[in-house]
Amino acid sequence: MSTAAAATRTGAVLADLLPATRTRDIALVVGGAVLTGVAAQIAVPVPGSPVPVTGQTFAALLVGTALGARRGFLSLALYAVVGMAGMPWFAEGRSGLGFASFGYVLGMLLAATVVGALARRGGDRSVPRTAGTMVLGSALIYAVGVPYLALYTGMSLSAAVSAGLVPFLLGDALKAALAMGALPAAWKLAGRRG
Repeated sequence: MSTAAAATRTGAVLADLLPATRTRDIALVVGGAVLTGVAAQIAVPVPGSPVPVTGQTFAALLVGTALGARRGFLSLALYAVVGMAGMPWFAEGRSGLGFASFGYVLGMLLAATVVGALARRGGDRSVPRTAGTMVLGSALIYAVGVPYLALYTGMSLSAAVSAGLVPFLLGDALKAALAMGALPAAWKLAGRRG
């Protein structure tokens, strides 16, 4: 099958445009973990919240969408395991699992898997579908991260929502807008090459 055919067939993700080899898959999984770790270092503290604004959620959603469910999950699992083992590549150079925002890391595992599955069904091929995919992925990250934040800090759930969700909504909208432009454009470009 040619690259152009792979680009247009249902069930493909962007990573499938590369020639299929075990080496490709390993490189994509490791590369996705590294991208997420590097993006996590873009961290801006939020006054009144133990959770910073970072690039890691955006990277995790892009990794899941571009790699698909299986490779996206493996990539974020590698990111989480290496970080728990001591690599200081979580937000603000943290490692381990004893910090308030670790629940968001766990949520990224789930989100990367789900957005990867949606991408295989065309969830990244148009602006509206990409928007829905990114919104659902972000919601999954918060669905795990906010309750973990509440449990870890002893906050009430409403206080955790105020500290761990509300301040991030505008940034998430901007990240979704970037994805809405980039992902469908990548598919158009891939289709034109064929």
